[in-house]
Amino acid sequence: MNSNLKKIIYYLVICFFITGFNAHKFYVSTTKVDYVKEQKSIQIISKIFVDDLEQVLQKRHNSKVQLDPKNETDLDQNYLLDYILKKLKFKVNGNDTQPIYIGKEYDIDILNIYFEIENIDMLGSLEIENKILIDLFPEQQNIIHFSNEKNKKNLILDKNRPSGLLNFN
Repeated sequence: MNSNLKKIIYYLVICFFITGFNAHKFYVSTTKVDYVKEQKSIQIISKIFVDDLEQVLQKRHNSKVQLDPKNETDLDQNYLLDYILKKLKFKVNGNDTQPIYIGKEYDIDILNIYFEIENIDMLGSLEIENKILIDLFPEQQNIIHFSNEKNKKNLILDKNRPSGLLNFN
């Protein structure tokens, strides 16, 4: 892991504990991307602060959007999924792909959302565009952690660099 990424992770952990569980003054998401050769799939888990997602969806649609398992409507879920799929895009071996939505779960103030890209026989390159929350928070950073049986790579994406390319050949 490079030293800049270590510094950012250290800073985020410190900020998390200083600011508590309900409020945060930094804007970050993490997305874990694993290529599982045996299953011929790319498995994706994005972790995003619920209140930030709620804010962006309320701004885009209406002030009644709620991301809460007890109060969330089908329309709220549709808004969420539509937003994420427009902001998180993947090109595998130079080809656009459409991730398959697997599900989501809430973990206190974090939303874990799961996707999969199937039928990937060989992974030569992976381009990831992550513009989640950048439209509402210009200082937003979206950290990507990639791994497969041979590689571990990281990307930090933001408004100035919303996409990155990982080559494996």
